[in-house]
Amino acid sequence: MPVGDFEEWRTELLAKGRIVLAGEGGVTEEEAVRRFDRYLELADMVDGSEGPAAVRALIASLQVDQDYGAYQAGFGALERFPSMDLARGVALAAAEVVSIPSGNSGQVLLLLADSDDEAVREFNAAGSQLEPSVKDQLSALIAEHERDEWLDGEPCGRLRVD
Repeated sequence: MPVGDFEEWRTELLAKGRIVLAGEGGVTEEEAVRRFDRYLELADMVDGSEGPAAVRALIASLQVDQDYGAYQAGFGALERFPSMDLARGVALAAAEVVSIPSGNSGQVLLLLADSDDEAVREFNAAGSQLEPSVKDQLSALIAEHERDEWLDGEPCGRLRVD
């Protein structure tokens, strides 16, 4: 695991995932750039061998609408995971998936929907075991993304948490 100390990495990833502009909350331009660059470094540490908990951490880091391109590193990191780890991690992160901005959740769910059939079945089975309120929110989010763009076309209907 190239990440080293997982908890330290996860904590810093979540903190740096709150991408800010210079001037927001008194953050200087230098500090904003430093945080942005560190987020990229943290996401790039991932090689895909870290397992579902790292998938969850990456998803949880996708916290803001305006990431100025930083989250491409996070999505790239998610693509490095074996499909079954991605499926298990997305299921593990269900509460985070429904709470991050819609564009970010759509991209995460599309990565999963484009995975192999075995991974999609794994996610669907895990999703059916979620806490009812989270399952309902995730089901509604999937339906929204199927209507609105991210999961229309071929991915439509692949992800089910009923």
